[in-house]
Amino acid sequence: MKRIISLATVATAAVATVAVALWLAVPAGASPARSAVSGTEHFQLMSTSATSNTASVIATGVFTAGGVARSGTPAGTFVFPAGSFKVAHSKGTGTQTFNRKTCLLTVNLKGTYKIFGGTGRYAGISGSGKFQLSSLVVTARAAGKCTMRPLAFQQIGKFSGPVSL
Repeated sequence: MKRIISLATVATAAVATVAVALWLAVPAGASPARSAVSGTEHFQLMSTSATSNTASVIATGVFTAGGVARSGTPAGTFVFPAGSFKVAHSKGTGTQTFNRKTCLLTVNLKGTYKIFGGTGRYAGISGSGKFQLSSLVVTARAAGKCTMRPLAFQQIGKFSGPVSL
């Protein structure tokens, strides 16, 4: 039985051979050049500890990642699996109220931030924006009065602004 090979089959085989040869020619670990990407990035931080210097952080927008926000002076660090970067923020302005009947502290702050000093996938990152911080704290009661010892603590931070990566 005589086998007939079509021109399309030969062309497909040639393209596959060239693709494999190009793939094999790329050194292990090499990645294609990354072009700059920019847009709006959103970060949400959440903490349930009044004494911890870390919080959970989720980033969405130009990139999506989950990690840890570490507080620091003069800048904190957002650490994700693919790298990290520094975040410096203003002191913030807003309101703070304490209800002596319910022992509830409420804090709402707004301010600005800047991103810099990236490592790994975030090398060269820059950006800035605005943040909102909301905290609720229920303090203990002793002898009928509120103490400064927190019984329950919840803090949510929302950062949003343009980034270039």
